[in-house]
Amino acid sequence: MRFLGNIEAKLDAKGRVFLPAAFRKVLQGAGEQGLVMRKDVFQPCLVLYPESVWGEQMDGLRRRLSRWDMAEQQLFRQFVSEVEPVALDANGRFLIPRRCLRQAAIAQDVRFIGMGDTIEIWPAQAAEEPFVEPQAFAEALQGAMGGAGVAREAGKPITD
Repeated sequence: MRFLGNIEAKLDAKGRVFLPAAFRKVLQGAGEQGLVMRKDVFQPCLVLYPESVWGEQMDGLRRRLSRWDMAEQQLFRQFVSEVEPVALDANGRFLIPRRCLRQAAIAQDVRFIGMGDTIEIWPAQAAEEPFVEPQAFAEALQGAMGGAGVAREAGKPITD
C-alpha cells in the first residue's frame, strides 16, 4: 500500500473533510476498511494509519516496551490514548475531532500528504513551505542514500 501525493482540501462547518479519491482508491485496493488518526509524534500534523499499519505500529511498540516497567507502560499508554478511530461515510468524508484540529493548528484548509503507508494532514499554509531547505535536503538525502559509497560497495565504477 503506497499513498502518494500532496492534495489540498477544505473542512466543512462540522469539521468533516473528504479523503482524497486517490487515497480512497489505495485503501479499497488493499482491502482496508478503517483508519486510525493521531497527532504526529514529531511534527504539528495529524497522521492517518490504515488499521493494518496501525496494528503493526502498536505490536512493534508493545514488543519493545515492558508492561512491568512503569515508565515504558506510561509511554505506551500515551501513544495509544491519543488515537481516534476514523470511519468514512458513504461520500468518503470523515470527521476530524476538535481536539485533533487544535493539536495540529488546523483551521479550514488542509493538505493531505501521502507518506507511503500513512497519510499526513497538515494545515494547508504550513505544508506550502519546504520542510527542509533545498540544499540541506540534497545533502541529507545524499548522506542517507550513501552517495558514491553505495556505488563503491556494489562494485560499480564511480563516475563524476
